[in-house]
Formats: sequence, C-alpha cells, structure tokens
Amino acid sequence: MTEQFSDLLRQLRRSATNEGTMRAAEPILFQLLFDEHGGYLRVINRKGEEVQADYRAYSGHDRTLLKTLDGIEERRGFVIDWDKSEDAADRVYLAEFDFLLWQLRGAKNIVDEHLNAIHFPERAEGDVGHILADIQSEMLGDGTTERLRARLRLSLDGAELDITHVLTEYAVLVQREHPAHEQDDSSEKTANEKTVWEIVEVPPIGAAYSVLLRFSTVLAPNDSERYLSLLLSYFPSLKVRFQDYRRSSEAGEALHTAPALIFDKVDEENTLYLRVAPMLPQFPQFDPDFLSNYEITQVVRLNEMERTLIVSDILSSGVGAHVDEIDKMFAKYAAKLTGKTSKKAQENYIREGSMFIIPSDLAMEFIRNELQNLIGKYTILGAEKLKSYNVRAVNPSLQLRLSSGIDFLEGDASLDIEGEVFSLFDALSQYRKNSYITLADGTQAIINESYIAKLERIFTKQKDKVKLSFFDLPLVEELIDETIAASAFNASREIFRGFNDLAKAKTKIPKTLATLRPYQEQGYKWLQYLYDNNLGGCLADDMGLGKTVQAITLLTGIYPKEKRPTLVVMPKSLLFNWEAELKKFSPALTFYTYYANNRDIKEATKANLVLTTYAMMRNDIEDFKDVNFHAIILDESQNIKNLQSQTAKAVMLLKADKRFALSGTPIENNLGELYSLFRFLNPAMFGSAQDFNDRYAAPIQKYGDKGATSDLRKKIYPFILRRLKKDVLKELPSKIEQTLLVDMSAEQSELYEARRRFYHESVKSQVQKFGVQKSQFMILQALSELRQIASIPESQTDGVMISPKREVLMEQLADVVSNGRKALVFANFLAGVEVISEDCEAAGIRALSMTGATRDRKSLVDSFQNDPDVKVFVMTLKTGGVGLNLTAADTIFLLDPWWNAAAEAQAIDRAHRIGQKGTVFAYKLVAKGTIEEKILQLQEKKRALFDSVISSDTASLKALDDEDIEFMLGGGGGL
Repeated sequence: MTEQFSDLLRQLRRSATNEGTMRAAEPILFQLLFDEHGGYLRVINRKGEEVQADYRAYSGHDRTLLKTLDGIEERRGFVIDWDKSEDAADRVYLAEFDFLLWQLRGAKNIVDEHLNAIHFPERAEGDVGHILADIQSEMLGDGTTERLRARLRLSLDGAELDITHVLTEYAVLVQREHPAHEQDDSSEKTANEKTVWEIVEVPPIGAAYSVLLRFSTVLAPNDSERYLSLLLSYFPSLKVRFQDYRRSSEAGEALHTAPALIFDKVDEENTLYLRVAPMLPQFPQFDPDFLSNYEITQVVRLNEMERTLIVSDILSSGVGAHVDEIDKMFAKYAAKLTGKTSKKAQENYIREGSMFIIPSDLAMEFIRNELQNLIGKYTILGAEKLKSYNVRAVNPSLQLRLSSGIDFLEGDASLDIEGEVFSLFDALSQYRKNSYITLADGTQAIINESYIAKLERIFTKQKDKVKLSFFDLPLVEELIDETIAASAFNASREIFRGFNDLAKAKTKIPKTLATLRPYQEQGYKWLQYLYDNNLGGCLADDMGLGKTVQAITLLTGIYPKEKRPTLVVMPKSLLFNWEAELKKFSPALTFYTYYANNRDIKEATKANLVLTTYAMMRNDIEDFKDVNFHAIILDESQNIKNLQSQTAKAVMLLKADKRFALSGTPIENNLGELYSLFRFLNPAMFGSAQDFNDRYAAPIQKYGDKGATSDLRKKIYPFILRRLKKDVLKELPSKIEQTLLVDMSAEQSELYEARRRFYHESVKSQVQKFGVQKSQFMILQALSELRQIASIPESQTDGVMISPKREVLMEQLADVVSNGRKALVFANFLAGVEVISEDCEAAGIRALSMTGATRDRKSLVDSFQNDPDVKVFVMTLKTGGVGLNLTAADTIFLLDPWWNAAAEAQAIDRAHRIGQKGTVFAYKLVAKGTIEEKILQLQEKKRALFDSVISSDTASLKALDDEDIEFMLGGGGGL
C-alpha cells in the first residue's frame, strides 16, 4: 500500500465518536412543494413533519440527496437573497439546482403536498415528452360569442396531458389518471388516489421556462397573432397546434421595423404629447406599444386564405436616430419662437426618452411646417387628436351613379368629405401623393389607409368613368348607402342575396340511384343556383365527401334536355372512377371516354358527357377549342394552379356557357393558384394577373393585409363551397370505404399480360394433371407475381417500371396533408413501403415507416400520434394489423389490396377504434383490368368462398374449381 493511499484512507475513515452517538435513521420522504418562485424540496418524515436528517445514517439515493442538500445549505450560508422572503431564501428550488433532478430520478420516496407519490416514468434514454401549445376555438354560453382557449400540454405515450408545473428548463410535472382506475368510474377512491404524479423530461424549453404556464390562457380571436408572436418569441422551438392551421414550411420574409410618430393626446391647454416608437407598417395588429413593451423577436401572421401560420423574424433598427431628428426640429422652431439658440430653446419643451411634451405654440409650428413632410417617412398614428391644429381624421362618404354593363357596372363615383365633393380618382391621387386630402379651409384630412386600399381594389378607371365588377358588389354594399345601392344595381344584388336563401329553398333534386346526404343535397342546390345564374363555382368539399356524385346529380338534371355535350376533365387516375360512378348512379347519362386510342372528337360530342384527362385535353387542344360545349367541369382543378403551365393555357381556350370545378385543395401553395382557378370559372372576377397581384396576392402574402384578406374572402365566398369532414360528421357513417381504379402504364400492361398468359396456361395444365389441391404452390406463385406486377412493378423490373399507383397515392396524400390531417398507408410488399417513403420525402411530407424488422415500434407510434409535423405512416399490412392504436389518422390507403379481407379490416381498425373522433375514410388502390379487380369481384360474388379459401396467408385452395381459376387468370372481365 502506498503512503499516499494510506493517507487517503485515514482522511476518509469514519469517526468512532460520531458513529457511536448517531441517532438511528428514521424513514424520510422528499416532498415537492410550490410557491411563486417554483418547485422546492423539503425533507419530511412519514407524518409530514419537516426533519433534519443526517446523511451519514442513510444509504443509497437517500444518502446522496441528503448530502447534496447539506452542501447546498452550507454554501448558501454566505449568500443573502434580497429578492426572496426569509422563508423562501431557505428553500432549495429545483430551478436553481436542476442537478437535483438527476439524483431524484432514482429515489422512490418523492411525494406531493398530500403525501401522494411522485414518479419518474421509466422510459428509454432519449425518449422524452414533447410540449405542445394547443389553441382551439370555443363558444361561450350564448352560442354566438367565440373565444380561444390556449393550453400548454405534454404529448407522452400516445396521450396529451395538462402540465401542472414547470420544474426546470428540462422537466415538467404532469398528472395522469392511474391505470388501475381508467375504466373504473365507480371507484370510491379520492381524486388524488385516482391520479399519478410524474416528473417528465422534455427537450430544453429555454431560459424563460418559468413563465411557460402563463401562456395557458383565454383570449379573443383578434388577439391570436399577438399571442402566437409572444409565445414563439419566448419559446421558438415550441410545437403549436392552432385550430386547423398548419405552420408554413418556409419561414416568412424577415420584417424590418420602421418608426412611427404617435400623437398620444392633446390636453386642455393644447399641449401636445408626441412620441416615436418602432412598428411594422404593414401589420397594424402589432402596434408600437406591443413591440416596445415586450421582447418580440418573431412575428406570427395568420394567412386565412391558405390556413397557414407564417413565422417571420423581426429586424429592429431602433428609433434613437429618429428621436434625435424630431428633437432637432422642435429645437429649431423653439429657437425661432423665442429668439434663443437651439440648445437654449430646448428648455421650452420636455423630452423624456422617446416622448415629447410640446406647448401649444411650438406644436402648431411643428405641425404646420413639418407634418406633411414626415407623413411619407413615418407612420402617423393618432392624427385624429390634432383637430385643434387644423388636422383631422375624416370618414368619407362614397357616392355612385352606375349603369349596367356586361359582367360589370360603370358610371361616376365621388367622395364626400366634410361636405366637399371630390371625384374618386382625384381624391385617390391626392391621397397617394400627400397621405392626406386638403380641404377648402386648409384642413389636412387624414383618411383611414385600409379604406383607401379597399377603394383601389374595387374600382378601376375607364377613360373618365369608373368601372365596377359584378363580383365586387358585396364589398361595395359595405361602403355606400342602402338606398343608393338599391337604385343602382338591385337586380345584381338580388343574385348575391339568393345565396343566403339556398338552405331553405325548395329545389327538386333530379332522380339518380344515389341517396344524397343532406349536405350533398345542399351542394346540388348550390351548383344548380350557379348554373341558373350563369356563374362558375368550385365545389371544394373535403376529400371523401362525394363531390363527384353531387356533380353527377347536376348533370342528370341537365340531360337529355340539353343537346350540347359537357366536357369533364380530370387526372388519368380518376377516369375509370368517373365511368364507374356514372354507371352506378346515373346510367341514363351517355358518355364517351376520350383517352388513349379512343379519341374521335366527332363521336365524342354525340354523347351527353365527354370524359378526358388533362394531358389528352392539352395535347388535342386544337380539336377541343373548336367545340362549343354546354358546360365544362374540371375535376381536381388544382391541375391548372400554375397559370403559365401548358395545361392552364389550354383550359383557358375551351368554350362553354357553364363552368365548374371540383377540388379538395383549391389552394395548395399560394394565391396565384386561386387566381388561375377563377380566371377559368369567372374570367371577369379579378382582371389581369397583375391586377390580382397588386390588389390581393402581394398585400396578403407579403404583409398579411387583413383588409385585403377580408375583401378577397367576401369576394370568392359565394363561389366556393367547402365542407370539411368535421362539419358533417353527424351525417356520415363512422367508416367509409372506396375503391380507386388505376390504369396501368403501357409497358406495365404488356408485362402483366405476358405473365398472365404464361400462368394461365401453366396453371391450367397443372390443374388438369394433378388437380387443384396439388397445384396450390403454382397457383399462389401466379397470384403473388401478378399482384406485384399490377401494384409495384418496380419489384419485378429492378425499378425500371414505375407504378402509376404512386402518382395517384401522392396526389391523395397531398390532399390529406394540405387539409391538416394524417394518413396511414398499408402495403403488402416491402418494395411498396420503400418507394412510398421515398416519394413522401421527395414531396416534403414527413413520413414514418415500419416493417416486420422494426424494433422500436412504440416510439414510432408515439411520434405519429403526437407530433403534428408527422403526417403519414407507411407500413406493411401484417405489421400494422395487430396491437397498434393510430387514431391520429382518419384516412387510410391500401396500396395493394390484400386477399384476406379480415386483415384489411384489421388494418383499417388501427384508426377506426375507440379514441377516433371522426369518420375514417379507407381507399383501396386497384389496378384496372388485373387480378386485383377480379379479386374484388370474387369477394362480392363468392363471399363464402373467399372467406374459406383466401382468408389466411397459407390459404387452402380446396374450394377452388376450374371456373374460379379461369375467372382469376383468364383474360377479360373486370368491374
């Protein structure tokens, strides 16, 4: 033994004296209590009495914790905390000593104020809870007043729990129902005994963690942007779930503050109170006081048209230089009035920081000589208080004398300001030049900027007249007197009023083989009203709510009376579904499918309906543009979202009296898509693309202009009918299943047909020689290979052939994701899971994948259930068939239908189960003209056979006969 080690042992050796006099250790508890400074620890006995426990009498975690607490107490003996009361100064707060959490983790004797146990839930390293700010609308008792309730919640183990306390930057305290009592409502245990307290680790909250729970509050809807801006300025990495909005994938443009000149008040002595403050000129909702009084580093804006949250950084340039500039101006005019030097003249007014208090005579000089120059440099607020200085805010009255034109009204317009009449465009020109309008007595009339912007959006100049679009009548009604409006365009305004009466209107519904739900009947009424008034519109119901059947009902009422055909244009993936829906619901309607080699425009126009794809229409536009169609319907109309695309340009060349669109996502990325849609539906609505950009797109997308947003919504409101699933849940069954037929590519079809013929002959020969029972292996081999070619030909061609199902599926997933929902995708083959996961990544859709080889399934499920950014879960059917709760999804896609109907139902029930609040929509993607289509027929025709024969992976094929094999492997047939 070395001398150094012997010395160490002597120093650490326990004192015999101390050992002999030490009291026997009594059981202790570590009690977690809370006050205004946060959570703190107290050592108590089983009776709840605070004790002074000597760490040397304990072992394990108790000893470690007690020794740490002793060390903290010794160190604090030399420190005085003047910010806390005497009692609080002696307490050990977890926020100050967050390392205590690591020591507490192993303790089993942590309790709350009622001596109920507090636990650290056992979980894998790195598996933490996630904090979510959940802001949702709720109605007050009167049923009309809306408010927003914000809750800070913890996503943990597939559940969302309310956070009761924030302990440190890395940990929170939550309360959840005890598992033993979750289903036992009759338990006589107290509320405290029915709940479990847990300390949960979370990703770093940030230095402001102590104020996090103050953001659990109630607010008015018009406070939402300021609330979200505060929230994300304090906690930039926090997840936010705000109603049905989604956070924009791209950060908004950085915003630069600009100086505002604020006239706070003029007192009874005519003394002016003026200050300089930073503001965001384009965003009046973020007033200067808000930006000055709070640490705002990010601004959140609501894009109501696209239902997105746009988060932008704020770049502040400060106002010091501007305050000095205003100070010099006051000094100059004070010197002029007093004859003193500028420095000495500063004694005539008061400057406190950025605030100026100015006597009446000095204020008058400043306003008369400088205000008009400052208006362009500063945002002026509070100008209405300057009436005594010959500056006042006014509310003009709009006067109109109009006559009807085609799709528009024209005539004269003027503004009445304080009894003086100005022609509209003269007034607008003067305002844009000076930011005010000068009245006859020299008064500078300040007009609300949003009012001026509204006039500029509505009226255009045509020679010496004003021109007003028919589609702007609802906006004009807000600006003019009722009697004037009635005399000018009463007939036109009655059309708009008619939309409000549709719900109670008695309309005869054309007879089809479909039973329309009430909301679908309303959809038909709306389409018919547009039709009767020669207006175009977009039926934008949520995916799965039956847009096609509503359109077919309209068409059924039009034909056979109408002799000219209707053109229905759609993506290739929907062509066969339209055929099937027409045959199913309205077989009397004749149709011609203009596609592939079947493209005779003369023959096509003999039918009631011409069905074609966007590609066919674009390629053969020379033929289509010469046909005068009665109506045109664009299905999945987002295909013309890019006005400069060849498809959109071709659509604009088509001629028809009536125009309609169907789309679950009329806007996917920007407002330019909306313009392209209405350029087709109602060409006179917005004018040129540049007009639309100047009046709506730029103000809304760049500056979050509330007035422009409101006007645009009012303008398009009558012409877009959108119902979400959540709006009509009471009218829907709990589960809706639908088949989407997909056409194979030419090379895929050729390969499939070659292999089908091969197996047809091979299996037939095998069965003739050995019978069905002894031919099972070859039959199953044939089924498996044909299924793969039909659904995922990549697996059979080393990726040379690409499955058309992928394009169809990604279109559908984009629809789901853009509406803020989640989806499950089931595939039977690993290749399907791989390529769909790759497609989601390429499309910017966050997706998870799971196969039989996946080990940590629980964390994937938790992430899908709780992370609002994860939208898609791709997995093999067998993997997803058992034991998973995936109720965050309400839409399910079966990429390659499984022969086992029970397995399919089991997979669908991953979402359609207890905890699911909405209707579940399940879609089967079926390759047209393949064994997949025939299996669906077999399911219906021979349900008993299907259940007994193909009900398991190792199915017995005893019940199959030659006719069944011929049906599945022979040519022809189909739905």
